Amino acid sequence: MKLLLRTILLLLSFVLILCAMLVFFGISDRPDIAVGWTLTQDDVVRARKLLHEGAKTKPDEIGTIELSQPDLNLAANYLLNRYTKSAVKIELKKNVLRFTVTMTLPKNTYGQYLNISFRLGIEENNDLPELTKFKAGKLLLPAKFAAFVINTLIKYSSLNEYFILATQPIKIIKIDTQKISITYYSSKESLIQAQNFLTQDPSNPALHIYQQKITEVLLQHDPAWRLSLAELLKPLFELALRRSTLENAIEQNKLVIMATNNYVNNKETNKLLAISNTKELPKKNYPTFLYKRIDLAQHFIASAAITSSINGQIAKAVGEEKELNDANGGSGFSFIDLAADKAGTHFGEIATSSPENARKIQKAMSEIKDYTDFMPDPRDLPEHMDKTEFNERYQSVDSNAYKELLKQIDERISATPIYRTY
Repeated sequence: MKLLLRTILLLLSFVLILCAMLVFFGISDRPDIAVGWTLTQDDVVRARKLLHEGAKTKPDEIGTIELSQPDLNLAANYLLNRYTKSAVKIELKKNVLRFTVTMTLPKNTYGQYLNISFRLGIEENNDLPELTKFKAGKLLLPAKFAAFVINTLIKYSSLNEYFILATQPIKIIKIDTQKISITYYSSKESLIQAQNFLTQDPSNPALHIYQQKITEVLLQHDPAWRLSLAELLKPLFELALRRSTLENAIEQNKLVIMATNNYVNNKETNKLLAISNTKELPKKNYPTFLYKRIDLAQHFIASAAITSSINGQIAKAVGEEKELNDANGGSGFSFIDLAADKAGTHFGEIATSSPENARKIQKAMSEIKDYTDFMPDPRDLPEHMDKTEFNERYQSVDSNAYKELLKQIDERISATPIYRTY
Protein backbone atom coordinates (compact mmCIF):
# COMPACT_ATOMS: atom_id res chain seq x y z
CA MET A 1 0.00 0.00 0.00
CA LYS A 2 2.83 2.37 0.89
CA LEU A 3 4.56 1.59 -2.41
CA LEU A 4 1.38 2.37 -4.34
CA LEU A 5 0.94 5.66 -2.47
CA ARG A 6 4.56 6.61 -3.11
CA THR A 7 4.15 5.79 -6.79
CA ILE A 8 1.05 7.99 -7.05
CA LEU A 9 2.81 10.85 -5.27
CA LEU A 10 5.80 10.46 -7.57
CA LEU A 11 3.58 10.64 -10.66
CA LEU A 12 1.84 13.72 -9.28
CA SER A 13 5.22 15.29 -8.71
CA PHE A 14 6.18 14.63 -12.32
CA VAL A 15 2.96 16.30 -13.49
CA LEU A 16 3.61 19.34 -11.30
CA ILE A 17 7.20 19.54 -12.54
CA LEU A 18 6.03 19.41 -16.16
CA CYS A 19 3.47 22.16 -15.53
CA ALA A 20 6.17 24.29 -13.92
CA MET A 21 8.47 23.66 -16.88
CA LEU A 22 5.70 24.63 -19.31
CA VAL A 23 5.21 27.88 -17.41
CA PHE A 24 8.93 28.62 -17.29
CA PHE A 25 9.92 27.58 -20.81
CA GLY A 26 6.70 27.71 -22.83
CA ILE A 27 5.37 31.11 -21.79
CA SER A 28 6.95 34.11 -23.46
CA ASP A 29 6.32 37.71 -24.44
CA ARG A 30 7.05 36.76 -28.04
CA PRO A 31 4.87 34.45 -30.16
CA ASP A 32 6.56 31.72 -32.19
CA ILE A 33 4.01 32.41 -34.93
CA ALA A 34 1.91 35.54 -35.41
CA VAL A 35 -1.55 35.48 -33.81
CA GLY A 36 -4.56 37.50 -34.92
CA TRP A 37 -5.41 35.20 -37.83
CA THR A 38 -7.79 36.97 -40.23
CA LEU A 39 -10.76 35.22 -41.85
CA THR A 40 -12.01 36.01 -45.33
CA GLN A 41 -15.46 35.13 -46.62
CA ASP A 42 -13.95 32.21 -48.53
CA ASP A 43 -12.23 31.02 -45.34
CA VAL A 44 -15.53 30.91 -43.46
CA VAL A 45 -17.29 28.98 -46.21
CA ARG A 46 -14.42 26.53 -46.60
CA ALA A 47 -13.98 25.98 -42.84
CA ARG A 48 -17.68 25.26 -42.39
CA LYS A 49 -17.60 22.79 -45.24
CA LEU A 50 -14.57 21.00 -43.79
CA LEU A 51 -16.04 20.77 -40.30
CA HIS A 52 -19.30 19.35 -41.58
CA GLU A 53 -17.66 16.91 -43.98
CA GLY A 54 -17.99 13.99 -41.58
CA ALA A 55 -21.72 14.57 -41.16
CA LYS A 56 -22.28 13.37 -44.74
CA THR A 57 -21.53 9.79 -43.70
CA LYS A 58 -24.56 7.84 -42.59
CA PRO A 59 -24.55 6.19 -39.14
CA ASP A 60 -22.80 2.84 -38.94
CA GLU A 61 -21.00 3.38 -42.25
CA ILE A 62 -17.27 3.74 -42.86
CA GLY A 63 -16.25 7.15 -44.17
CA THR A 64 -12.99 8.76 -45.31
CA ILE A 65 -11.99 12.42 -45.27
CA GLU A 66 -8.98 13.73 -47.20
CA LEU A 67 -7.49 17.04 -46.08
CA SER A 68 -4.68 18.97 -47.73
CA GLN A 69 -2.15 20.95 -45.71
CA PRO A 70 -4.00 24.26 -46.34
CA ASP A 71 -7.29 22.59 -45.31
CA LEU A 72 -5.75 21.36 -42.06
CA ASN A 73 -4.38 24.78 -41.22
CA LEU A 74 -7.68 26.49 -42.02
CA ALA A 75 -9.75 24.10 -39.90
CA ALA A 76 -7.27 24.15 -37.01
CA ASN A 77 -7.04 27.94 -36.90
CA TYR A 78 -10.81 28.28 -37.20
CA LEU A 79 -11.33 25.97 -34.22
CA LEU A 80 -8.51 27.32 -32.07
CA ASN A 81 -9.61 30.93 -32.55
CA ARG A 82 -13.06 30.09 -31.20
CA TYR A 83 -11.61 30.37 -27.71
CA THR A 84 -8.65 32.75 -27.80
CA LYS A 85 -6.46 34.63 -30.22
CA SER A 86 -4.17 31.87 -31.36
CA ALA A 87 -2.33 30.47 -34.33
CA VAL A 88 -1.34 26.99 -35.41
CA LYS A 89 0.93 25.92 -38.25
CA ILE A 90 0.66 22.32 -39.47
CA GLU A 91 3.18 20.75 -41.82
CA LEU A 92 2.86 17.40 -43.57
CA LYS A 93 5.75 15.00 -44.04
CA LYS A 94 5.74 11.31 -44.90
CA ASN A 95 3.92 9.66 -41.96
CA VAL A 96 4.50 12.79 -39.83
CA LEU A 97 2.38 15.77 -38.74
CA ARG A 98 4.31 18.74 -37.36
CA PHE A 99 2.46 21.31 -35.23
CA THR A 100 3.57 24.73 -34.04
CA VAL A 101 1.05 26.43 -31.73
CA THR A 102 0.93 29.87 -30.14
CA MET A 103 -1.90 30.79 -27.77
CA THR A 104 -2.64 34.17 -26.22
CA LEU A 105 -2.91 33.92 -22.44
CA PRO A 106 -4.91 35.97 -19.94
CA LYS A 107 -2.95 38.82 -18.40
CA ASN A 108 -0.25 37.43 -16.09
CA THR A 109 3.25 38.17 -14.81
CA TYR A 110 5.01 35.49 -16.86
CA GLY A 111 4.23 36.35 -20.48
CA GLN A 112 1.54 36.95 -23.05
CA TYR A 113 1.94 33.78 -25.13
CA LEU A 114 2.20 30.02 -24.69
CA ASN A 115 4.40 28.48 -27.40
CA ILE A 116 4.49 24.73 -27.92
CA SER A 117 5.42 22.45 -30.81
CA PHE A 118 5.02 18.72 -31.29
CA ARG A 119 5.08 15.93 -33.84
CA LEU A 120 2.71 13.05 -34.42
CA GLY A 121 4.21 10.13 -36.30
CA ILE A 122 2.93 6.82 -37.64
CA GLU A 123 5.32 3.96 -37.18
CA GLU A 124 5.32 0.79 -39.23
CA ASN A 125 2.32 -1.54 -38.64
CA ASN A 126 0.43 1.19 -36.74
CA ASP A 127 -2.86 2.68 -37.98
CA LEU A 128 -2.83 5.78 -35.78
CA PRO A 129 -0.13 8.38 -35.05
CA GLU A 130 1.60 8.78 -31.69
CA LEU A 131 3.39 11.68 -30.07
CA THR A 132 7.05 11.50 -31.12
CA LYS A 133 8.30 14.95 -30.12
CA PHE A 134 7.18 17.69 -27.75
CA LYS A 135 8.71 21.10 -27.04
CA ALA A 136 7.63 23.86 -24.68
CA GLY A 137 9.37 26.93 -26.02
CA LYS A 138 13.00 25.80 -26.39
CA LEU A 139 12.66 22.91 -23.95
CA LEU A 140 12.56 19.43 -25.53
CA LEU A 141 10.72 16.87 -23.39
CA PRO A 142 10.83 13.05 -23.69
CA ALA A 143 7.94 12.12 -25.98
CA LYS A 144 6.67 9.19 -23.90
CA PHE A 145 6.73 11.22 -20.70
CA ALA A 146 4.97 14.16 -22.37
CA ALA A 147 2.34 11.82 -23.87
CA PHE A 148 1.70 10.22 -20.47
CA VAL A 149 1.25 13.57 -18.73
CA ILE A 150 -0.95 14.99 -21.50
CA ASN A 151 -3.18 11.91 -21.48
CA THR A 152 -3.42 12.07 -17.70
CA LEU A 153 -4.36 15.77 -17.72
CA ILE A 154 -7.01 15.16 -20.39
CA LYS A 155 -8.41 12.09 -18.65
CA TYR A 156 -9.01 13.90 -15.36
CA SER A 157 -10.28 17.19 -16.81
CA SER A 158 -13.38 18.46 -18.61
CA LEU A 159 -11.56 17.86 -21.91
CA ASN A 160 -11.90 14.09 -21.63
CA GLU A 161 -15.44 13.88 -23.01
CA TYR A 162 -14.49 15.94 -26.07
CA PHE A 163 -11.24 14.02 -26.59
CA ILE A 164 -13.12 10.71 -26.65
CA LEU A 165 -15.75 12.15 -28.99
CA ALA A 166 -13.09 13.39 -31.40
CA THR A 167 -10.82 10.34 -31.41
CA GLN A 168 -12.99 7.28 -30.77
CA PRO A 169 -14.53 7.06 -34.29
CA ILE A 170 -11.11 7.34 -35.99
CA LYS A 171 -9.82 3.99 -37.19
CA ILE A 172 -6.99 4.69 -39.66
CA ILE A 173 -4.90 7.78 -40.46
CA LYS A 174 -2.57 7.97 -43.44
CA ILE A 175 -0.17 10.88 -43.93
CA ASP A 176 1.84 11.80 -47.00
CA THR A 177 3.44 15.05 -48.15
CA GLN A 178 0.26 16.29 -49.88
CA LYS A 179 -2.65 15.23 -47.68
CA ILE A 180 -3.92 13.36 -44.67
CA SER A 181 -6.59 10.65 -45.04
CA ILE A 182 -8.80 9.86 -42.05
CA THR A 183 -10.97 6.74 -42.07
CA TYR A 184 -13.67 6.68 -39.40
CA TYR A 185 -16.70 4.72 -38.27
CA SER A 186 -19.43 6.52 -36.32
CA SER A 187 -22.59 5.39 -34.62
CA LYS A 188 -25.73 7.50 -34.83
CA GLU A 189 -25.16 8.79 -31.29
CA SER A 190 -21.58 9.89 -31.94
CA LEU A 191 -22.58 11.71 -35.14
CA ILE A 192 -25.24 13.68 -33.29
CA GLN A 193 -22.73 14.55 -30.55
CA ALA A 194 -20.17 15.67 -33.14
CA GLN A 195 -22.68 17.97 -34.86
CA ASN A 196 -23.52 19.57 -31.52
CA PHE A 197 -19.90 19.89 -30.44
CA LEU A 198 -19.29 23.26 -32.14
CA THR A 199 -22.46 24.91 -30.86
CA GLN A 200 -23.26 26.60 -27.57
CA ASP A 201 -25.84 24.87 -25.37
CA PRO A 202 -28.67 27.39 -24.91
CA SER A 203 -30.15 25.26 -22.12
CA ASN A 204 -27.24 26.17 -19.84
CA PRO A 205 -28.76 26.46 -16.33
CA ALA A 206 -26.66 29.54 -15.64
CA LEU A 207 -28.74 31.37 -18.25
CA HIS A 208 -31.95 31.00 -16.26
CA ILE A 209 -31.50 34.02 -14.02
CA TYR A 210 -31.01 36.28 -17.04
CA GLN A 211 -33.86 34.66 -18.95
CA GLN A 212 -36.10 35.29 -15.96
CA LYS A 213 -34.96 38.92 -15.90
CA ILE A 214 -35.97 39.28 -19.56
CA THR A 215 -39.39 37.89 -18.66
CA GLU A 216 -39.72 40.56 -15.93
CA VAL A 217 -38.81 43.27 -18.44
CA LEU A 218 -41.45 42.00 -20.87
CA LEU A 219 -44.10 42.00 -18.14
CA GLN A 220 -43.33 45.63 -17.31
CA HIS A 221 -43.10 46.80 -20.93
CA ASP A 222 -45.73 49.23 -22.20
CA PRO A 223 -47.16 47.61 -25.35
CA ALA A 224 -47.91 51.04 -26.79
CA TRP A 225 -44.16 51.56 -27.26
CA ARG A 226 -41.53 49.68 -29.23
CA LEU A 227 -39.28 47.40 -27.17
CA SER A 228 -35.79 48.84 -27.40
CA LEU A 229 -32.69 46.64 -27.24
CA ALA A 230 -31.49 49.02 -24.52
CA GLU A 231 -34.60 48.14 -22.51
CA LEU A 232 -33.30 44.56 -22.36
CA LEU A 233 -29.57 45.12 -22.02
CA LYS A 234 -29.61 47.79 -19.30
CA PRO A 235 -31.38 45.73 -16.57
CA LEU A 236 -29.47 42.58 -17.54
CA PHE A 237 -26.13 44.32 -17.14
CA GLU A 238 -27.33 45.87 -13.88
CA LEU A 239 -27.96 42.33 -12.68
CA ALA A 240 -24.59 41.14 -14.01
CA LEU A 241 -22.85 44.01 -12.18
CA ARG A 242 -24.38 42.87 -8.89
CA ARG A 243 -23.55 39.20 -9.50
CA SER A 244 -20.00 39.63 -10.78
CA THR A 245 -16.49 39.76 -9.42
CA LEU A 246 -13.32 40.20 -11.44
CA GLU A 247 -13.03 36.42 -11.56
CA ASN A 248 -16.42 35.75 -13.20
CA ALA A 249 -17.31 39.06 -14.92
CA ILE A 250 -16.45 37.83 -18.42
CA GLU A 251 -18.60 34.71 -18.02
CA GLN A 252 -21.54 36.77 -16.69
CA ASN A 253 -21.30 39.11 -19.69
CA LYS A 254 -21.35 36.14 -22.04
CA LEU A 255 -24.53 34.91 -20.34
CA VAL A 256 -26.18 38.33 -20.66
CA ILE A 257 -25.37 38.52 -24.37
CA MET A 258 -26.43 34.92 -25.02
CA ALA A 259 -29.74 35.28 -23.18
CA THR A 260 -30.51 38.51 -25.03
CA ASN A 261 -29.62 36.99 -28.39
CA ASN A 262 -31.80 33.98 -27.66
CA TYR A 263 -34.78 36.27 -27.15
CA VAL A 264 -34.11 38.85 -29.89
CA ASN A 265 -33.44 36.24 -32.56
CA ASN A 266 -36.27 33.99 -31.39
CA LYS A 267 -34.07 30.98 -30.64
CA GLU A 268 -35.16 30.25 -27.10
CA THR A 269 -38.23 32.39 -26.45
CA ASN A 270 -40.50 29.47 -25.62
CA LYS A 271 -37.91 27.93 -23.31
CA LEU A 272 -37.37 31.33 -21.67
CA LEU A 273 -41.04 31.61 -20.81
CA ALA A 274 -41.28 27.96 -19.76
CA ILE A 275 -38.60 28.23 -17.08
CA SER A 276 -39.87 31.51 -15.64
CA ASN A 277 -40.85 31.42 -11.97
CA THR A 278 -43.15 34.39 -12.49
CA LYS A 279 -46.83 33.52 -12.06
CA GLU A 280 -47.92 35.95 -14.78
CA LEU A 281 -46.34 35.54 -18.22
CA PRO A 282 -46.17 38.16 -20.98
CA LYS A 283 -49.19 38.07 -23.25
CA LYS A 284 -47.00 38.43 -26.34
CA ASN A 285 -43.40 38.40 -27.45
CA TYR A 286 -42.38 41.90 -28.46
CA PRO A 287 -39.95 42.40 -31.37
CA THR A 288 -36.84 44.33 -30.38
CA PHE A 289 -35.76 47.52 -32.13
CA LEU A 290 -32.81 49.80 -32.79
CA TYR A 291 -33.63 53.04 -34.61
CA LYS A 292 -37.15 51.73 -35.30
CA ARG A 293 -35.72 48.67 -37.12
CA ILE A 294 -35.94 45.08 -35.97
CA ASP A 295 -33.10 43.89 -38.21
CA LEU A 296 -30.58 46.25 -36.60
CA ALA A 297 -31.22 44.80 -33.13
CA GLN A 298 -30.93 41.29 -34.55
CA HIS A 299 -27.65 42.02 -36.34
CA PHE A 300 -26.13 43.82 -33.34
CA ILE A 301 -26.82 41.20 -30.70
CA ALA A 302 -26.11 38.23 -33.00
CA SER A 303 -22.66 39.61 -33.81
CA ALA A 304 -22.02 40.29 -30.12
CA ALA A 305 -23.02 36.69 -29.34
CA ILE A 306 -20.74 35.21 -32.00
CA THR A 307 -17.84 37.37 -30.84
CA SER A 308 -18.24 36.68 -27.13
CA SER A 309 -18.58 32.93 -27.58
CA ILE A 310 -16.30 32.37 -30.58
CA ASN A 311 -14.16 35.06 -32.16
CA GLY A 312 -14.48 38.60 -33.49
CA GLN A 313 -12.86 37.81 -36.82
CA ILE A 314 -15.51 35.16 -37.47
CA ALA A 315 -18.32 37.58 -36.58
CA LYS A 316 -16.97 40.21 -38.99
CA ALA A 317 -16.54 37.75 -41.83
CA VAL A 318 -19.98 36.19 -41.31
CA GLY A 319 -21.68 39.61 -41.33
CA GLU A 320 -19.93 40.68 -44.50
CA GLU A 321 -20.61 37.33 -46.18
CA LYS A 322 -24.33 37.64 -45.45
CA GLU A 323 -24.51 41.10 -47.02
CA LEU A 324 -22.71 39.89 -50.13
CA ASN A 325 -25.18 37.02 -50.39
CA ASP A 326 -28.09 39.45 -49.97
CA ALA A 327 -26.73 41.49 -52.87
CA ASN A 328 -26.92 38.39 -55.03
CA GLY A 329 -30.67 37.81 -55.07
CA GLY A 330 -31.59 38.68 -51.48
CA SER A 331 -32.67 41.93 -49.85
CA GLY A 332 -29.59 43.71 -51.18
CA PHE A 333 -26.24 44.68 -49.69
CA SER A 334 -26.76 46.92 -46.67
CA PHE A 335 -24.08 49.03 -45.02
CA ILE A 336 -26.70 49.74 -42.36
CA ASP A 337 -26.84 46.08 -41.38
CA LEU A 338 -23.07 45.84 -41.65
CA ALA A 339 -22.69 48.79 -39.26
CA ALA A 340 -24.88 46.96 -36.73
CA ASP A 341 -22.74 43.83 -37.20
CA LYS A 342 -19.53 45.80 -36.62
CA ALA A 343 -20.93 47.61 -33.57
CA GLY A 344 -22.12 44.32 -32.09
CA THR A 345 -18.74 42.73 -32.73
CA HIS A 346 -16.97 45.63 -31.03
CA PHE A 347 -19.38 45.41 -28.11
CA GLY A 348 -18.81 41.66 -27.71
CA GLU A 349 -15.03 42.08 -27.90
CA ILE A 350 -14.92 44.73 -25.17
CA ALA A 351 -17.40 42.90 -22.92
CA THR A 352 -15.19 39.78 -22.87
CA SER A 353 -11.67 41.15 -23.54
CA SER A 354 -10.50 41.26 -19.91
CA PRO A 355 -11.99 41.08 -16.40
CA GLU A 356 -11.40 44.81 -15.97
CA ASN A 357 -13.16 45.72 -19.22
CA ALA A 358 -15.97 43.29 -18.42
CA ARG A 359 -16.65 45.06 -15.13
CA LYS A 360 -16.24 48.47 -16.76
CA ILE A 361 -18.83 47.81 -19.45
CA GLN A 362 -21.24 46.34 -16.88
CA LYS A 363 -21.19 49.64 -15.03
CA ALA A 364 -21.40 51.71 -18.23
CA MET A 365 -24.34 49.67 -19.60
CA SER A 366 -26.10 49.99 -16.24
CA GLU A 367 -26.09 53.78 -16.69
CA ILE A 368 -27.04 54.15 -20.38
CA LYS A 369 -29.84 56.53 -21.36
CA ASP A 370 -30.85 54.71 -24.53
CA TYR A 371 -29.43 52.65 -27.40
CA THR A 372 -27.59 55.63 -28.92
CA ASP A 373 -25.03 55.08 -26.16
CA PHE A 374 -23.89 51.79 -27.73
CA MET A 375 -25.12 51.92 -31.36
CA PRO A 376 -24.47 54.91 -33.67
CA ASP A 377 -27.19 55.96 -36.09
CA PRO A 378 -26.48 54.17 -39.40
CA ARG A 379 -29.63 55.13 -41.32
CA ASP A 380 -27.88 57.45 -43.79
CA LEU A 381 -25.68 54.61 -45.10
CA PRO A 382 -26.35 52.89 -48.47
CA GLU A 383 -28.50 49.76 -48.51
CA HIS A 384 -30.70 47.59 -50.77
CA MET A 385 -27.94 47.37 -53.39
CA ASP A 386 -28.13 44.43 -55.74
CA LYS A 387 -24.95 42.88 -57.11
CA THR A 388 -24.84 45.16 -60.16
CA GLU A 389 -25.24 48.36 -58.15
CA PHE A 390 -22.73 47.22 -55.53
CA ASN A 391 -20.15 46.44 -58.22
CA GLU A 392 -20.71 49.80 -59.93
CA ARG A 393 -20.27 51.77 -56.70
CA TYR A 394 -17.72 49.71 -54.77
CA GLN A 395 -16.29 47.09 -57.19
CA SER A 396 -15.36 44.68 -54.38
CA VAL A 397 -14.69 44.45 -50.64
CA ASP A 398 -11.03 45.17 -51.40
CA SER A 399 -11.63 48.50 -53.15
CA ASN A 400 -10.57 51.84 -51.65
CA ALA A 401 -14.16 53.12 -51.77
CA TYR A 402 -15.43 50.14 -49.79
CA LYS A 403 -12.63 50.36 -47.23
CA GLU A 404 -13.16 54.10 -46.81
CA LEU A 405 -16.82 53.63 -45.94
CA LEU A 406 -15.92 50.88 -43.45
CA LYS A 407 -13.42 53.28 -41.90
CA GLN A 408 -16.16 55.88 -41.48
CA ILE A 409 -18.40 53.29 -39.81
CA ASP A 410 -15.58 52.32 -37.44
CA GLU A 411 -15.05 55.99 -36.55
CA ARG A 412 -18.75 56.39 -35.74
CA ILE A 413 -18.64 53.35 -33.49
CA SER A 414 -15.51 54.55 -31.68
CA ALA A 415 -17.18 57.94 -31.06
CA THR A 416 -20.23 56.32 -29.42
CA PRO A 417 -20.27 56.97 -25.64
CA ILE A 418 -19.82 53.36 -24.47
CA TYR A 419 -16.66 52.84 -26.55
CA ARG A 420 -14.86 56.18 -26.13
CA THR A 421 -12.69 55.09 -23.22
CA TYR A 422 -11.48 51.78 -24.70
